[in-house]
Amino acid sequence: MSRPDPAHSAALTHSAQAAWRRFALAFAAALAGAGLVVFLFVVIVDPWDMLPLSPRWHRIPISTNARFTMPALAVSPRFDSAMVGTSTGRLLQPAIMDRPFGARFANMAMNSASPWEQDRLLRLFLRHHPAPRAVLIDVDFAWCSASAQALSGPNRPMPDWMYAGSPWRGYAEMMNLYAVQEAANQFMWLIGHKRQRYGSDGYTSFVPPDSQYDRRRVDALFAGWPVDRRMADGPAPAPQSMPMLRALLAAIPAGTVKILWFPPSAREMQGMPGGALTAERAACRAAVLAAARAAPRAMVVDFDIPGPVTATRDNFWDPIHYRQSVARMVMDDLAAAYAGRDVAPDQARVLLRPAY
Repeated sequence: MSRPDPAHSAALTHSAQAAWRRFALAFAAALAGAGLVVFLFVVIVDPWDMLPLSPRWHRIPISTNARFTMPALAVSPRFDSAMVGTSTGRLLQPAIMDRPFGARFANMAMNSASPWEQDRLLRLFLRHHPAPRAVLIDVDFAWCSASAQALSGPNRPMPDWMYAGSPWRGYAEMMNLYAVQEAANQFMWLIGHKRQRYGSDGYTSFVPPDSQYDRRRVDALFAGWPVDRRMADGPAPAPQSMPMLRALLAAIPAGTVKILWFPPSAREMQGMPGGALTAERAACRAAVLAAARAAPRAMVVDFDIPGPVTATRDNFWDPIHYRQSVARMVMDDLAAAYAGRDVAPDQARVLLRPAY
């Protein structure tokens, strides 16, 4: 039996290694090519309309997480006025508010938006709109009961590059599965194969249509909502969010109309006599009113008052989210207050009127 030729074996090994190297290089090149194609697709489609070099197509808000979609509205020249807040401010419709204010509003309210998130979003708007006509700030529990975390960070994932620094940073943020997914969704809308879900002015009704109102389901939601039964042991301090609110108001130009409004909530959320919640609410209103008095052309309107609106459970989907009919009342009363007209005292209280 002949022994293997070492030279022949070495040649075979070398040939196999060379073949594997060619395969590995070809595979890496294919992956790189595919990655480049995906990257170019994402940055050309530009799902959030924030990249400097993408085509100037009309894009729509596409993402469920509004922190990704609101920056495009904040920088858009289509608007000259802004609304910020949490979900309690989302039902205000620019299409209704524009005419009485002589403005072009973007509703940039976001579900569970912390004061820190609202501050960053409005400051982004102000950087791109140096002389806005009007700014509406929804002052609800997010401001009145803000925690330290809510004053220093977001409540949900938030793309920092859209809010601070150069938009060129976005090109380094586009190779992730979420960007690819949203680019695909935006592309499907661009070619007419996807229905628009979120309004191009930021407004989208997130509550069901009134035809689906179910009092038994609403009662169950109310029953499961925690009730604050703490008793007050003295006057409550001003909310720790107030320095941020004062600084934000100071950043808004003096000529801009500033309306701070307290959204209506069910009477169960308004506290009981002698309760800690009642004291905290009073301290929040006093602090907001003081901050507004220091800001030119500022107005404060309070809808979160005892009365037939907040006492009627059928006006709400849950203790803090009201129905469309209440939203229309809020819009009408804000417009009336802005115009200097009286509002029904059992619907709202105008705590501060500006001297125009």
